[in-house]
Amino acid sequence: MADWFVGPVMEKLINTCFEYLKDQARWQTGMKQELERLQKLQPKIQAVVFASSQAHIRDQNPALNKWIWQLRDAIDEADDVLDELDYMKHKQQLTKNKKQPKVRSTLKALKKIGKRALKIDGNLKRLEEVVQKLDKVSADVGNFLPLIESTKQELQEQQLELYKTRETGSMPKNDLIGRGKDKEFVMQWLRKPSNEDRSSLYRNMSLLSIVGHGGMGKTTLLQHVYEDEMTEEFDLKMWVCVSSNFDAKKVIADMLEYLKKERPRLETLKVLQDSLRLEVMSKKFLLVLDDIWEDEEENDKIKWENVLAPLAFGSLGSKILITTRMDSVALLIAKVIKKKKKTLRLEGLEEDECLQLLNSHAFADVENPGDHKKLRSIAGEIAKKLLGSPLAAKVIGAVLNSSFDESHWAKVLNSKFLSAELGQNDIIPILRLSYMFLPKHLQNCFAFCCIFPQDHWFDKDDLVRMWIASGFILPPCIRGEAVEDIGGRYFDVLVKKSFFDKIQFQHITYYKMHDLLHQLAQFVSAQECFRLVGDEELLFTIPETIRHLSVDTSNLKVLKKIGKFKNLRTLYLYYKEDDQDFDDVLTQIFKVSKSIRLLNIYAPCLKMIPEAIGYLIHLRYLNIFQTLLPRSLSNLYHLQFVIYESGQLIPHNFLPRDMNDLTNMHYMQLPWDDFSGMHRIGNLNSLQQLDGFYVKNENGFRIVELEHMNELRQLRIKLLENVKDAKEACRAKLYDKRNLTDLSLEWGEIRNILDTDLDEKVLDNLRPHNKLRKLRINAYMGARSAIWMNEDHLISNLECIQLDCCLEWQTLPPFGRLPFLKSLYLENMPKVKQLDNKFQRNDSDCVFASLEVLHIERLEALEDWFDSTLAAADDRLFPCLIELYLKDCPKLQELPTLPPKLRKLEIDNIGWKTFNLLQGTSNCHIISSLAAIRNLTIRNCGDLIYLKGPKDLGTTENSQLILNELIIKDPSVLLVEPLSSITSIQKLTIKGNDELVSFPVETEQWFLQVSSYLRELNFIRLKSLQSLPSSLTSLSSLKILCVREVPELQLLQNIPAVLEHLELSHIDSLECLPSSLSNSSLKYLELKYISVQKLPDLPPSLCELHLVYLHNLDWLPSCIPRLSFLQKLYINMVP
Repeated sequence: MADWFVGPVMEKLINTCFEYLKDQARWQTGMKQELERLQKLQPKIQAVVFASSQAHIRDQNPALNKWIWQLRDAIDEADDVLDELDYMKHKQQLTKNKKQPKVRSTLKALKKIGKRALKIDGNLKRLEEVVQKLDKVSADVGNFLPLIESTKQELQEQQLELYKTRETGSMPKNDLIGRGKDKEFVMQWLRKPSNEDRSSLYRNMSLLSIVGHGGMGKTTLLQHVYEDEMTEEFDLKMWVCVSSNFDAKKVIADMLEYLKKERPRLETLKVLQDSLRLEVMSKKFLLVLDDIWEDEEENDKIKWENVLAPLAFGSLGSKILITTRMDSVALLIAKVIKKKKKTLRLEGLEEDECLQLLNSHAFADVENPGDHKKLRSIAGEIAKKLLGSPLAAKVIGAVLNSSFDESHWAKVLNSKFLSAELGQNDIIPILRLSYMFLPKHLQNCFAFCCIFPQDHWFDKDDLVRMWIASGFILPPCIRGEAVEDIGGRYFDVLVKKSFFDKIQFQHITYYKMHDLLHQLAQFVSAQECFRLVGDEELLFTIPETIRHLSVDTSNLKVLKKIGKFKNLRTLYLYYKEDDQDFDDVLTQIFKVSKSIRLLNIYAPCLKMIPEAIGYLIHLRYLNIFQTLLPRSLSNLYHLQFVIYESGQLIPHNFLPRDMNDLTNMHYMQLPWDDFSGMHRIGNLNSLQQLDGFYVKNENGFRIVELEHMNELRQLRIKLLENVKDAKEACRAKLYDKRNLTDLSLEWGEIRNILDTDLDEKVLDNLRPHNKLRKLRINAYMGARSAIWMNEDHLISNLECIQLDCCLEWQTLPPFGRLPFLKSLYLENMPKVKQLDNKFQRNDSDCVFASLEVLHIERLEALEDWFDSTLAAADDRLFPCLIELYLKDCPKLQELPTLPPKLRKLEIDNIGWKTFNLLQGTSNCHIISSLAAIRNLTIRNCGDLIYLKGPKDLGTTENSQLILNELIIKDPSVLLVEPLSSITSIQKLTIKGNDELVSFPVETEQWFLQVSSYLRELNFIRLKSLQSLPSSLTSLSSLKILCVREVPELQLLQNIPAVLEHLELSHIDSLECLPSSLSNSSLKYLELKYISVQKLPDLPPSLCELHLVYLHNLDWLPSCIPRLSFLQKLYINMVP
């Protein structure tokens, strides 16, 4: 896999040996001849290694394969020896730099000199041994030269092509080529109302299975469906990748994470089910279960019942879509929810569709593809061999895209991997061709990914760190370029070539590999990478040549087998059992597998990493979870990346002493970003991210520690009140840090003594380099801006600014002139009166020309947006603004002209004076002309109406609003345009009105007008209301009705038959419930603090019943024991 590694290591070994032996007596020994021989053989060795991997003659020649691995063993051993030499040099330099005692005995000095001499001799001996071993293996290279002679010319041409990668943009976001009819079929199914048996537990949901072979585009099809605007009609949307390792708890937890935006804790199945049930209760949901494999009815039916049972509480019209390769999966799940199996089978694309998709990737970023007639002709022939597979069309298109030379395209066409003899479902050989045409270093990066489970979500930055630790990244050619940047480009190329698919989750971008590409990675790295999952010892035969190993087991005996693999470079361990012997097993692994570069241990019960980790002197990457660190960790001088995660409290001094000796460290992720205990962190001058530097008045913790840390890209400085003066602040030399793009400057929010002048001087002298893109300042108590913040050229590259809790700051810098500023957050700055007072009326440029997000909160003195010379109605303001949030600005007089791109507006406690956009309504203000806005919230603004979450708030051809949610105080505003014409609204809340007694006839008519769309209706804190609208029973789509704190309500008339969720709470005058309750579709009923004396018969559909503090209730309904669907009954304070 890492055959490209041979040349660099051999070259470094030869050069190091010559340098090392310059002044050694052994120069006259045979080692010189061996080195010279290696120099001569090196080109031939590289030629054989490269040819064998590209022509794949190793597959047919066991002798060559055996020789390659002998060479690889020798090369790896040589690499270890060179690495140890670097380690010893680093250690000796550290010893030299540290202060030695002034008085030292002659005996101790002689002992130290003797040890050093022995160590040098030991290194010399090891060098000699690896040179001899490599010389012996290399001598056999001549036996294999004839094997590659016949393909020499072809390989030379291929080598040239492989390393000239075209710089292009990202691959096109294609329309759903060839799947338009399939998408329309799914969309029609989503729109189709359910006609299920109303007595079934799963009566409210429907199931459609998308079935097809791997690579047919099942997931891609549903991604297009999922993102379609039509699906916004669902209350909830969830996407869960099930994959081959099906676990009911994990699937439910994934659903909850989608809904609640946070991962649930490790809970029991019952707790997870209850949580999911509450989330979906009476809500119409869309659920996609992607990539399902489990189809054994005996074993898997119960698992699926556990997953799907909570979903039965969803509202009518809920839909489930699944993707699978097996029709048996579709049948099993249909049986679980007692539905007829309904499937959409995806076959291969038609030839013309396959060619269209192939061309879209092959000619990406080409202005006139029609000019390449010959290439298009070749593409047509290639498309015939792709078996109609969309995945194959994408990846082969990316191969063609790397060169527009006709011979390159012809070579792809004539490859044996596109042979006509391939079976109809045999896509792997086609995909293997895309792997062959990757540069060798990218082949390594791709193949390495097979040690992760199928459907794993990759974090780009972390994967790049692993590649670096594994030695897959070629050294920088450009001075000053970081190896992380090179690795990032590697990753982007693989994404462009469709080896990874992008996934967006909660504003974070992840990447996933198609399961067929995962299989390809396993295939091409079979001798070098291995993933072991399970507990049976006899099931696994790990290759002796293994270098990268991942083990997920609860059987300690399985882990003990790892101890024999001394050449391991990567080890991933997942072990969740609490076994005291685990420490001993780890110790044994560390003692044997000393060549490990990358170590990841997930063992929640492990209290401390064994001291034996000190044997891993080659270690570059360490990822651990919730365990203490041993002292020996600070002796691993090659460490570059440490990721330490913990969900528990850890000791303040959890880091070992002398961690500052790890001067090769590039990245450290610590719990709560706590670097406060690391003494003299300034020694880590290769560190790129420091998220928590705490300034203290102690040597080793002062701000001067930052002086030479010029590789920093992200820096967060805390407790800046401990900087004693401007001179000390200047010594941090932030202006010298050319790579710094993200800076946070924070003072303590609780201070006994405030020194405004000192804060100002400190901030003046913390001027960053002008490449800074993100700036955050917290708890600064200066009255003015820093001097450098008023110089446009020093802050011109800023894209995001956050100012928080700066209580004395009065005048803001000229942020409106920053050309790239996209986000501005201002919070708790009570003395700021204007947003920008530097912009002049005669300026031709826009104000905040690129700003997309503006968040202003608790600016109590804010009166105007700009000075009086610039009107708020000026159309040059915020031309790109998408999101505006205003809260607790009671003196703000007006809203500026809102741009047409605005999609989200939230207003809370703003002191408007000129916000009346409707004539003739003195107590009502409304926005009716924001065509693009989708989310509108207005709170605590006198008599303003309150709008929230519109799907597409704007004006239609008939000037009608389209809302998802409307919250008002006075229902009379429903009769004022544009609300009087509205027909599409899903949720209405009327609350906080002490004067409303009943609803006028005109309002009743308005309810009828929206009856087909209104799904949720809430009456809250209406102290005088005596009756609900009589048109309530005509609301044909109403699913949820909530009445709370309406003490004078005496009568609840008949409720709609379709109602599923009813809450009645704190209604003192309500003495009886309607008899129509028994004929409703209710699944959830909650009665709290009401005066009813008896309850009518309850509907048989009821699943959950809450009865709380019903002090007048005489008896419970006799029908309760007969409610066959009832799953939860809660009774409290009922006589």
